Amino acid sequence: MSERKSPSTGRRYSIQRVCALWQISRSTVHEQLRRQVLDILYAPRKRGPVGAATDEDLVDDIKKEIEASPFHGEGYRKIWAKLRFNGVRTSRERVRRLMRENGLQARPGRRQDSRIHDGTIITDKPDQMWGTDLTQTRTVDEGVASVFVTIDHCTCECVGIHAAASANRFEALEPVRQGVQEHFGGFEEGIAAGLSLRHDNGMQYVSNDFQNEIAFLGIQASPSFVRAPEGNGCAERFIRTLKENLLWVRHFYNVEQLRFALLEFRDQYNQLWIIQRHGYKTPAQVRAGTQAARKAA
Repeated sequence: MSERKSPSTGRRYSIQRVCALWQISRSTVHEQLRRQVLDILYAPRKRGPVGAATDEDLVDDIKKEIEASPFHGEGYRKIWAKLRFNGVRTSRERVRRLMRENGLQARPGRRQDSRIHDGTIITDKPDQMWGTDLTQTRTVDEGVASVFVTIDHCTCECVGIHAAASANRFEALEPVRQGVQEHFGGFEEGIAAGLSLRHDNGMQYVSNDFQNEIAFLGIQASPSFVRAPEGNGCAERFIRTLKENLLWVRHFYNVEQLRFALLEFRDQYNQLWIIQRHGYKTPAQVRAGTQAARKAA
């Protein structure tokens, strides 16, 4: 207030008049001003020297080291060591903090410019893309069993489901065969042309036997991006539903009992499970509606 000027005289108000107006003593004002100066001078800060450079300059040095390196997956310790080799001396924790704050942390086995899933996996019509995946559960008498599923990306319908004691490539083909048999009416060369199959990069799905058989059927392989499970989200979401409603709530004595329970659950799911994005219709209703619209057109 004492820094402001009177609009009539053009002179600053005196501190005496300001204190009289606010009904405080001048010693109080001077004490508050002194404390403000002390707070600025003795503000809490990290002990020790500031370092070789400011944070902005050090981030630039870190980026240069990352770009100059022929390798990917190097962590903050190696970047810190390379900075020291070039005469930039700073602490490892500071390098770690700056790399974390600026998104420069290494992702082992994956370059910074690698592709990630950023689109949609939903199709407009049934039988354009299916997704397949596997999970495991435990039986009482026969131990671990593998469960394979195949899901239509349009209707969210389970077109095939299978259980086996082994998780090999031939068992992984079974739910795909079920879907082709039911929705394409047979099992012969090129019968499923126009269909894409989304799968992850598991050894069952990238094997020659699996790829050769789906190619024989006319199915185009559509592997999801590495470390991007959302690319196979339809199958992943169905497996969650399967676990919550069957695998985690029932006991199975052997694989054969599990297999029959899976087939029963598939039919129940397709007929009764409602899907929000389809206006709370079941997968069977969605498929029936698309088929009716196709015939009408």
